[in-house]
Amino acid sequence: MMESSKQDVPCIFSQRWILSYFVFIGITLQNALRSNLSVAIVCMVKTGNISSESRVNNSFPEHCKLHIDDQIPIENAEFDWDKSTQAKLLSSFFYGYICTQIIGGWLSDTYGGRRVFGIALIISGICSLLTPVCARTSVYAVFVARVILGLSSGVVLPSGNSIIGRWAPLFEKSKLTSFACLGVAFGIVVSFITSGYLCKHGFDNGWGSIFYLTGGCTVLWAVAWFLIARDTPDQNKWISKEELNYIKSNIQFDTSKRTAVVPWCQIATNPAFLAILVAHFCVNWVLYALVTSIPIFMKTVLKYDIKSNGALSSLPFACQVITGFLLSQLVDFLRKRSLISTTIIRRLCSCLGFVGSGVFLIGTGFTSCKDREIAVVLLSLAFLFAGFHNAGCLVNNIDIGQKYAGTLFGLTNTLATVPGMVAPIVTSILTPNDTAEEWRLMFYVCAGVCLLGIVVFGCLASGEVQEWAKDETEVNIEKPKNIDKNENTKF
Repeated sequence: MMESSKQDVPCIFSQRWILSYFVFIGITLQNALRSNLSVAIVCMVKTGNISSESRVNNSFPEHCKLHIDDQIPIENAEFDWDKSTQAKLLSSFFYGYICTQIIGGWLSDTYGGRRVFGIALIISGICSLLTPVCARTSVYAVFVARVILGLSSGVVLPSGNSIIGRWAPLFEKSKLTSFACLGVAFGIVVSFITSGYLCKHGFDNGWGSIFYLTGGCTVLWAVAWFLIARDTPDQNKWISKEELNYIKSNIQFDTSKRTAVVPWCQIATNPAFLAILVAHFCVNWVLYALVTSIPIFMKTVLKYDIKSNGALSSLPFACQVITGFLLSQLVDFLRKRSLISTTIIRRLCSCLGFVGSGVFLIGTGFTSCKDREIAVVLLSLAFLFAGFHNAGCLVNNIDIGQKYAGTLFGLTNTLATVPGMVAPIVTSILTPNDTAEEWRLMFYVCAGVCLLGIVVFGCLASGEVQEWAKDETEVNIEKPKNIDKNENTKF
């Protein structure tokens, strides 16, 4: 136990953690807005009447017939979009998303992430609120709304990383950053669970309520964000003197100074940065390929009804949230006690994540509706291992260049957004008939991408601050006498 004189710096209810909670909620809402169409489209699009002959078709195993009668009532489905149109709509978000990553990170590092983060989510919420009207107007209107949603959402993760980068003490980087970014997976969990339920029981034909709920909650959150959030600890009027001194004495650059010049060439040729770039691409290929296709896989191959579909589709992402949170706590514990270097732990976490995800996705490819429970377990295990990246490559940008955290994340997430545009289309090409054999090939592709991530990140990743990320003059901030950075903070 620490001495009472050193128990002045709170953790769970500190201002830095309150900020991380708000960033987490914002990222959760942004990802709920992004993924809600993946479930909603299952109950928006007409699947055709199922004749009495097809309801007893012996080509379906007896175990699967139980779910064929439990389809969405055809009157709730309003649109005749073919498989190609659906794939384009699911990909359209990423056409906008890829364009604003770098500018979002740069704006946040240069001018502050609070306004960038908040305004982006307000625009995103409005786009969601307008989606039902757009869908009933024209498929092209939906496409435009999703592109605008992507443009506004593109700055959310870079600006969130930039804000956390100016609040995270040395040995809380993994915990604060990983917790906030777990909103990516948690948003998918929330979206899938609520969307599956609302499809059958919501208002405005079921699917319309999905977009109203997520959009409305996002706009309300933004109001609270502007009232509470601040760009740096110095600007926060509620922070205690002890916590302010603790943060300043345990951060590796002057948070009061804005980033004026970004060393673009040095970043682009840096092996440690390139390792994050490739690993982030590989992580997102698996994420985007599955987040847009799991509900369809659940429906067409595993034969789950829409309510079960939404809940079960969310289970893998829930496993990712739990693993990411617990592992980030363990990693900072090990780093703080110098039991393992930051470089080794980052490499180990992401390599294990890629291995586990690849193996269990291959296993999923050999399942069908006859053993659909096993398929859900394998998918959940694959995403449980995906949670390892939240203590690996996904927080590594703060290790190598904390003062450029938003810019670095914007750069890596730009390339990592390409899978969002390509993976749904590749999946639709590989699975034209939605057979188990076709889906198996899609899972093979995901496993191959995981292998690429292992090789590159395992060889090139670093946990050390790079030369181009260090202040030109050493930051000279007096360390408080009653705070030791090697001591535990109070919980």
